[in-house]
Amino acid sequence: MHTMTLYTTLGYSDRDRAVAFYDAVLATLGYGRAEGWTPDWAGWGPSYDDGVSFWICRPFDGAAPTRGNGAMVAFRAPDEAAVRRFHAAALAHGGSDEGAPGTRPYYEPSFYVAYVRDPDGNKLAAVFHRHVPRG
Repeated sequence: MHTMTLYTTLGYSDRDRAVAFYDAVLATLGYGRAEGWTPDWAGWGPSYDDGVSFWICRPFDGAAPTRGNGAMVAFRAPDEAAVRRFHAAALAHGGSDEGAPGTRPYYEPSFYVAYVRDPDGNKLAAVFHRHVPRG
């Protein structure tokens, strides 16, 4: 079965800063660099045939990158500890907090998530959706 999404792309204003941020936060989830980097494009994750990848680039229209209200990219985490590492790495590398690691009363109890914004303001999440609440 194929996934519906082929890749996700977000814009950056500073390539070196963005690469440093995403190298750090995506490593916490076990994602490495994808093949095919160019001077303008950087990516992480599998090839097109092996799953969904994540890419960053300077916006094609040459304008500043902007974030969408309600737009977010959620990355799959292998466990709760990876969600916590993702959140900590984002804050340590120029990101900002949008929601500490944990469960939320409006989601299923198995949905363990952390929310951050990258240095350009794009909203990201790391999710472990098989959390087993204790107690």
